Amino acid sequence: MRILFLTDNFPPEGNAPATRTYEHAVRWVRAGHEVTVITCAPNFPEGKLFPGYRNAWRSVETLDGIRVVRVKTYITANEGFLKRTLDYLSFMAAGTFAGLFERRHDVVVATSPQFFCALGGWALARLKRRPFVFELRDLWPASITAVGAMKRSAAIRVLEKLEMFLYRSADAIVPVTQSFREELIHRGVDADKIHVVLNGVDLQRYRPAARDEAMAKQYDLDGRFVVGYLGTHGMAHGLEKVIEAAELLREDPRIVFFFAGSGAERARVEQMAAERALPNVRMIPRQPKEMMPKLWSLCDLSLIPLRDTSVFASVIPSKLFEGMGMGIPALMSLPRGEAVRIVESTGCGVCVAPENAQAMAAEIAALAGDPERMRRLREASLAAAPAYSRDRQARLMTDALARLVDDDGAHGLLRSSE
Repeated sequence: MRILFLTDNFPPEGNAPATRTYEHAVRWVRAGHEVTVITCAPNFPEGKLFPGYRNAWRSVETLDGIRVVRVKTYITANEGFLKRTLDYLSFMAAGTFAGLFERRHDVVVATSPQFFCALGGWALARLKRRPFVFELRDLWPASITAVGAMKRSAAIRVLEKLEMFLYRSADAIVPVTQSFREELIHRGVDADKIHVVLNGVDLQRYRPAARDEAMAKQYDLDGRFVVGYLGTHGMAHGLEKVIEAAELLREDPRIVFFFAGSGAERARVEQMAAERALPNVRMIPRQPKEMMPKLWSLCDLSLIPLRDTSVFASVIPSKLFEGMGMGIPALMSLPRGEAVRIVESTGCGVCVAPENAQAMAAEIAALAGDPERMRRLREASLAAAPAYSRDRQARLMTDALARLVDDDGAHGLLRSSE
């Protein structure tokens, strides 16, 4: 099968969309499929080009068998609605144009969270008369209003019409949660064309590991119970409540909060920690993706917070699965929904109410003082991980693509087997 994939993010960027696309694509290549990814020059989230890259009109490279076509876009940091929208629109236009000059593929896939990328994928698929698959990573624009980035307005209503157009026009939709599927069906989208493929974890890369001694010494973590928040510091995460929890535990010498990452809220979180002179907070900048297993090895507990809005009941933060692979229990603090049900059903962690610093602090203190409970949670995390392996999720997605291509009357395709 020849797959053309449009995505705004791709390695060396290390955010969840980039990681999912790469980890799926590299497995598809190993399975004998041909994959071309159209993306932009890596710059997320700071809006600064990664070393060794330039914002050229078009460049082509091969990454682990994946053909990667990078196009010129308007580049900005991941903050500010207008500039980010210009960024998205420029990729939509440049990616669609570049795709016209790619050889004929069997299927065109485009991913969210922002759906201008998906709109470009739809246009490209129609111009090339190929099936279009919308990989749905977020309920956009509902998530925009949920974090307060925009209020209900005429612009939001236009985006909602565009959203429904894409759902109805896609030949197949691949949402990353069952909740998204249920929401789409509730809105009248044909259930038969929706195929859920959850996020997952690369179990060859994320597996139990001893704490990296050099890094533990560097960040003064030796002998501490480390609560890790690794990933994007965004408006959705409510990280000010984590800082409040750290303040409640500032007199407990056992516990340290360890932040690694960047994002629109990073500066504010740093400022909050500095103003409170918190002795139990360590903050380091965003690290390369290949450093993540070492960073996770420092952590006893994976902290996964989101704001208390109903739209976040439908999401599953991908760091949950990395923690499972490493055998690190999760402390989930988000609205009750699919992610909470996974934690409760697998026993891989504990859940507290969202945006509740007191509950968060109390649970952290309890876990730090109960090694037997922590042992049980670690074992449950490791036992749960295989169900969410990236190998399995990649196969599920190619099966969905193959069914669509077969239905389209295209070539005889190799289906992968479970």
